[in-house]
Amino acid sequence: MNIKIGYCLLMLCGSISLLSAQSFKPEEINRWKQRAAEVSIIRDQWGVPHIYGKTDADAVFGLMYAQAEDDFDRVEMNYLDAIGRLAEVQGPSAIYHDLRARMFVTEAQASAYYRQSPAWLKSLLEAFADGMNYFLHTHPEVKPALITRFEPWMPLTFSEGSIGGDITRISLRQMKDFYEPGQKVSRIEPAIYVEPEQTGSNGFAIAPSKSASGHALLLINPHVSFYFRNEVHVISEEGLNAYGAVTWGQFFVYQGFNEHCGWMHTSSYADVIDEYLETVEMRDGQYWYRYDGQWKPVIAETTVLPYVQNGKTYSDTLTIYRTHHGPVVRMEGNQWVSVAMMNAPLKALSQSYLRTKAQDYRSYAKVMKMRTNSSNNTVFADSKGNIGYWHGDFIPRRDPSFDWEKPLDGSDPRTDWKGLHRVKEIIHLKNPASGWIQNCNSTPYTAAGSSSPRRSDFPSYMAPEADNYRGINAARVLSSKKIFNLDTLIASANDPYLAGFEKLIPDLISNYGQYSDAGSAEKEAIGMLKGWNLCYGVNSIPTTLAIQWGEKVRQLAFSKLPPGQRMDAIVFTDYMIHSLTPEEKINSFKSTLDDLSRNFGDWKITWGEINRYQRLTGEVQESYDDSKSSIPVGFTSSMWGSLAAYTSRTFDGTKKRYGIGGNSFVAVVEFGPRLIARSVITGGESSDPDSPHFDDQAELYCNGAFKEVNFYPEDVKTHASSNYHPGEKQ
Repeated sequence: MNIKIGYCLLMLCGSISLLSAQSFKPEEINRWKQRAAEVSIIRDQWGVPHIYGKTDADAVFGLMYAQAEDDFDRVEMNYLDAIGRLAEVQGPSAIYHDLRARMFVTEAQASAYYRQSPAWLKSLLEAFADGMNYFLHTHPEVKPALITRFEPWMPLTFSEGSIGGDITRISLRQMKDFYEPGQKVSRIEPAIYVEPEQTGSNGFAIAPSKSASGHALLLINPHVSFYFRNEVHVISEEGLNAYGAVTWGQFFVYQGFNEHCGWMHTSSYADVIDEYLETVEMRDGQYWYRYDGQWKPVIAETTVLPYVQNGKTYSDTLTIYRTHHGPVVRMEGNQWVSVAMMNAPLKALSQSYLRTKAQDYRSYAKVMKMRTNSSNNTVFADSKGNIGYWHGDFIPRRDPSFDWEKPLDGSDPRTDWKGLHRVKEIIHLKNPASGWIQNCNSTPYTAAGSSSPRRSDFPSYMAPEADNYRGINAARVLSSKKIFNLDTLIASANDPYLAGFEKLIPDLISNYGQYSDAGSAEKEAIGMLKGWNLCYGVNSIPTTLAIQWGEKVRQLAFSKLPPGQRMDAIVFTDYMIHSLTPEEKINSFKSTLDDLSRNFGDWKITWGEINRYQRLTGEVQESYDDSKSSIPVGFTSSMWGSLAAYTSRTFDGTKKRYGIGGNSFVAVVEFGPRLIARSVITGGESSDPDSPHFDDQAELYCNGAFKEVNFYPEDVKTHASSNYHPGEKQ
């Protein structure tokens, strides 16, 4: 692949910018102090920061300072992830992770975007850097892993709410096999550098016709890895007044609300990425690819990838190849595969910020016309009584005669994108007759019951995803209630029914009925499952049996799938039932009982006894200990249909399961003349174990309860626990 691999000390690599080589000048410190005097941070009784500034830039300055106070490590790690510098902290195992990030935006490109930014955005980017740097200046005890100076171009590498965005769909292993087929596997299996988002998220919107108050309601329920986002409130005299969840390091409220409207993003599976099979030849030391009957030169770009190893820093120099479709990411047969996806950081960051200042459905829809929200669906509600839904907003226009779910012939110009669909052409809803909207990363064709969009009205590539068990459960819950208020909306969000076991448990029971060699323990356990209502609960033994057994048979069925074959959750359930023999299912159930008895002395263990919440250190990689205090949790993994998702597993040295992802920031909002909202986050606002806000929301969270949101100035003042300017002690 014409790869040049060099090893040198980082100090000899002049092309590599040294993030830690900067120092702060007296004139910029004085400038930061002047700005800090214009910013107030008021933390309420839960430690939630309410940041007030004269300008939006002032508010961003204070927001970044407050985020760094609460968890500098996660802010820094998210930027090391986004700018492709993880290997300098994690070692050579992260090299291909860094290469993937740099395929789509480099430091030089991000710097150029910053220089091209309109004045309003440039001021926010500069305020971002100033807020982070002022924090470092005023907290010399904080020792960054690498970044000792933040630059205003950095947010342009991290312009959506998700870490990595669409590029995480590109396989690191396949990249390695293309670019360095002889290198060790360790170079593509990085340690856990950031907390990857858990698959999921729920958004519900309730119209005034189904609201007890006559006002629109919104549920905001992202499912991510724990402590992935924090809860903030940013206010300026320029019209900013946004409350909600911010991914660490970003300066816009990703999922949240203002006094006029609210927005919930769920991960979208709309087809926004395409792979192209490129026919390539080498001629006189240059690669060429075939396109439209001609040969075009493959673009070759050299990048230097530093990494740390045994306390020293080295670098690799690799050559990235790309065609007009995009970067080359793997091989298929004897052809190269390039990938096309949304890559417009300047527009994406602008859209992410501007939507937080929308006033209603109309102004929000206007921001959607920027069409850079490629990885998200949006569930929406406003104070005028509108509810809405958009299935993404970046959808390439394509020739429908091709199968866009498979790699395409890159030499055929008919497979090129033909621009983007207009927002009004994508799958969307506004004020459906059903009076409700839901999306749980599922098909939009069940988003509003009988009022849902019709599949026949749209190209198949707009929504290839199927339904899932959360979507089924959400539609059942929302269609079964005539009237909602915030209490019943919370109850709906916590509905305990596990639709994923509707077929599996009867199938297991049926198999046992045909099995004569069942012992007394198995018979008693099967009897419990016969009487189970398929609802989870901390005191439920059948939940324990179903989850522990279900995970075993899922793993067994996965091992039988043909290589590369994928199935949606509902189809896979049928595959599990038909691909596994009765003996395999029964033996897995016996093994489940044996495991429980061996680990806990008895198989009759309630779900809350083994499914726990624990936070000990606040570090990016949390540790768990059965001997230390923890809280029982009733929620289960979303794969079984649990709307309140909770991904848990055992760890080295533990027998109990501990949560690592699922429900994170959760909020319900009523958009009346005076906004009413409640929220909860995983654990607490601070990552410092010595802070009173380290786990002060843990009991609420584990019980599915919420706190009142302090939104208006008088409420913030009444519940203030501290009031300070950046640079002052809380």
